[in-house]
Amino acid sequence: MQKLKLEDLNRVSVEAFKEQEKLPVVVILDNVRSMHNVGSVFRTGDGFAIEKLVLCGITANPPHREIEKTALGATASVDWEHYDETTAAVSALREQGYTIIAIEQAKNSTMLHTYQPAMDKKYALIFGNEVDGVSDEVMAMSDECIEIPQFGTKHSFNIVISAGIVLWDFFAKLKL
Repeated sequence: MQKLKLEDLNRVSVEAFKEQEKLPVVVILDNVRSMHNVGSVFRTGDGFAIEKLVLCGITANPPHREIEKTALGATASVDWEHYDETTAAVSALREQGYTIIAIEQAKNSTMLHTYQPAMDKKYALIFGNEVDGVSDEVMAMSDECIEIPQFGTKHSFNIVISAGIVLWDFFAKLKL
């Protein structure tokens, strides 16, 4: 087994990425505090070719060197926008036909492995604050709630890990 070199990866240019078909998913960050988490979600969003990243409330915006440390340039490839209030972002995406899904531990949530996204729908996936999770106001606006099963003592994944798990699951179910 031999690792691929960077030149063997056939990476697309930013311009080609902007034109390629995207996973029908927008990621919403609801008051995420860590700029490293924001940058990592940009990079993960690039990896799964999401439509857009929506940064809400106190979530930091590019350009910022602390975001770029983990984004590694993905702030140029992944479209993004900022809303002062997450509720305004959710309302706007709902008007655009997105199914609004909170990624959270909640009563009556659907476990990720049993959730089947539909090929003909668009999704807005909400990931919450590192301490408080998705806000109560935003939870009340959500159409559905998906929970990642967990089996350890913490019952808490870092937001970037959660985003990676959920985006991989949606990508695998919709594209592979």
